[in-house]
Amino acid sequence: MTDVLFLRSDELTGLATPADYVDAVRKGYQSHGNEGTAEPRTKLVRDDPGGMCTGYLAILPEVGGMGGYTYAAGFGDEDVHFALPLFDAESGRMLALLDGASMNPFKTGATGAVAVDELARPDAEVCAVIGSGAQARGQLKATETVRDFGTVRIFSPTPANREAFATAFDDRLDADVTAVETAAAAVADADVIITATDAGEPVVEDEDVSDGAHITAMGQYDRNKRELQAKTIARATYVPDLRERAFQDAGSFLAAREAGLVDEGHVHAELGEIVAGRRPGRTEAADVTVFDSGGTGIETVAAAWMLYERAREEGLGRTIEFAPGSEALTGE
Repeated sequence: MTDVLFLRSDELTGLATPADYVDAVRKGYQSHGNEGTAEPRTKLVRDDPGGMCTGYLAILPEVGGMGGYTYAAGFGDEDVHFALPLFDAESGRMLALLDGASMNPFKTGATGAVAVDELARPDAEVCAVIGSGAQARGQLKATETVRDFGTVRIFSPTPANREAFATAFDDRLDADVTAVETAAAAVADADVIITATDAGEPVVEDEDVSDGAHITAMGQYDRNKRELQAKTIARATYVPDLRERAFQDAGSFLAAREAGLVDEGHVHAELGEIVAGRRPGRTEAADVTVFDSGGTGIETVAAAWMLYERAREEGLGRTIEFAPGSEALTGE
């Protein structure tokens, strides 16, 4: 039998700061850019009851781990449940099984922060956040660790939600954090724009995006939905988490391609190629850059590996047994 460390979600809470997640995810993308392997998600949907079962995997040799998420969202339970098996990238042995719920907004936020660090101007001071849910909050928590913002503006369609978000972060950050009444007001003269919504149509008008802005769009992985206008994609240096995913479910990019505004060559680089130094990121101060994040096994495995190592150091979790195939198949 193989001893596997089972880690509950509440045991993982508090093991790492947003900055720790950013460091771990940066290492993950560097590993992927050098010699790692990752594939876009497999997404299965059902209409009645409505929901999806999805998952994605990565092998990160420099990190030392491999594995990824499998999760179900919606259906009759109307909730989401994350299972995260983690394996040793050298031996192939299963090391841990994580309840990945609590780490989800942190590892996703860290991915956006790594992209901001690579693509936004170093002097970025004004940040706009479109959205007010857990993912939007996770993005801001991580992103403020890589840039010193003086001003942060929050917009979501529900006034109470954006006000609560702004109040919570105004106390937390050195920046002046305020809720505004429109997306245009949030985005005006912003150096960094974060979209974290479930919208089907663009939430940011291209005319409101200033030259030199960086956009992290992370709310959609559906070819029929988009947070950004096609002309924003066309004018931007476009960087997805995975090149293959851009052609699978990056709705904003696919809409721009279908409109004839971009072709396959418009993908500037994957994020991992930039982090690993294989491709340049921003080349001109006036460029608009877009990072299109749909979720991958890269940040998932990188964050899980960090949490696994810290949990072992602190003696957390309990051991469960898995039967290796050599025993299960032979009955020995």
